[in-house]
Amino acid sequence: MRKPDERLARRTTARPAVGRLVQEGGFMRLTTGLALVVTVVTGLLGSCATAPASREDKAALVAAATARLQQMRTADPALGALMQKSYGYAVFPNVDKGGLGVGGAYGRGVVYERGQPIGYSDLTQGTVGVQAGGQSFSEFLMFETKAALDRFTAGQFGFTAEASAVVLTSGTATQAPFVDGVAVVVQPLSGVMVEAAIGGQKFTYQAK
Repeated sequence: MRKPDERLARRTTARPAVGRLVQEGGFMRLTTGLALVVTVVTGLLGSCATAPASREDKAALVAAATARLQQMRTADPALGALMQKSYGYAVFPNVDKGGLGVGGAYGRGVVYERGQPIGYSDLTQGTVGVQAGGQSFSEFLMFETKAALDRFTAGQFGFTAEASAVVLTSGTATQAPFVDGVAVVVQPLSGVMVEAAIGGQKFTYQAK
């Protein structure tokens, strides 16, 4: 028969190990939970139809894109020179982004070829990490060549995790570089935009 002090010593030794398992299990559950939330957010955003449902909604989206592009060109006239170098472009008049810890972004836009609207696009983005509160911004993608536009309209276009855009202020449009044939400019509408992080954005496309 074990002495009482031996049984107490065994229980005392076992407790730290149990504590480590609980802590490790909690961390695993947190990591798994975050991954599931990102999957759900991305899935919900991706389930939206690419093109507006009605003719009126389509016309309203084209009007919003036209007005936003004009406003962006007014904010920085140099944007016009960059557009002259582009074969086509996509305008997302309003992209909403938000969340604390885990969040996402969604916006709907119009795609143009040689200045004429040819279709519609959905922008989705899932994010994990510290968020700067809710944000709303416009996003303008310029395609340097027909090949770059064709990649976008193929419907499987996205940005790598480290991708970033130029925040539009007077004179900054000329700083937007073409990377793999695509240049991106964003304009804050509301909220605090600490950086123009577009990494992880994915796009769908639907022709008119």
